[in-house]
Amino acid sequence: MEGTEDFDSFYAAAFARLVGQLAVVTGDQQEAEDVVQEAMARAASRWPRLRSYETPEAWVRRVALNLAVSSHRRARRRLAALLRLGPPAPVPPVSVDALALATPSKG
Repeated sequence: MEGTEDFDSFYAAAFARLVGQLAVVTGDQQEAEDVVQEAMARAASRWPRLRSYETPEAWVRRVALNLAVSSHRRARRRLAALLRLGPPAPVPPVSVDALALATPSKG
């Protein structure tokens, strides 16, 4: 149980500080919270080993930074793919005849 309480104390002490640091990097508070939360989840599962580190917060910061960079790269690839596809083909306006055919008849 001591390990859990130890991690809880670490989380409470480090979370807001890490979010502030990552918000500067990502430019987005929500994204910073997401990557720090994911990094903390990874740290929790490794806590028996991480708590012996001189600065476990540095490990969490590095993981959060890596997650932010990966997210940015994925976003850039999606944007590049959308730019390669180009704008959608124009859709012609719906004619009155097409609307009349699409309306179910009551009969």
